Amino acid sequence: MTTEISVSLKDKFIVFYDGECGFCNHWVQWILEHDKDDKFMFSSLQSEFGQKFLNERNLPNEIFDTLYLWKPQSFYLSKYQAILKIATEVGGIYSLAEVGRIIPDFVGNQLYNLISRNRKKLAADQCFLPNPEQRKKFI
Repeated sequence: MTTEISVSLKDKFIVFYDGECGFCNHWVQWILEHDKDDKFMFSSLQSEFGQKFLNERNLPNEIFDTLYLWKPQSFYLSKYQAILKIATEVGGIYSLAEVGRIIPDFVGNQLYNLISRNRKKLAADQCFLPNPEQRKKFI
């Protein structure tokens, strides 16, 4: 069984994030604001779609401390590599994040884990209400 994805989503990057984390929601908003080429869709890890994604890949499905970026029928990335890919796909000045690839994954993931462990202290829980156009980007 595989996560069913419509034809219109096959060309998108899907960002899976902790829907109950204010810090994570802040970064979802950042991507929405900078996604000028309409490349990204979003799904919380707690959603039915997010849980299906996790379960099909035998990924942890009760602790939501990892960001995933999925390109359907292609690949998925997590943590540091997902962040670098998001930044480069957003483009512009953010494509300079490509330089971050010189940092070994284990080092980048350690930094990611440090921030992840403290993310609820870094931003207050916030209720993000997407506008109607942004709402179309959520699965």
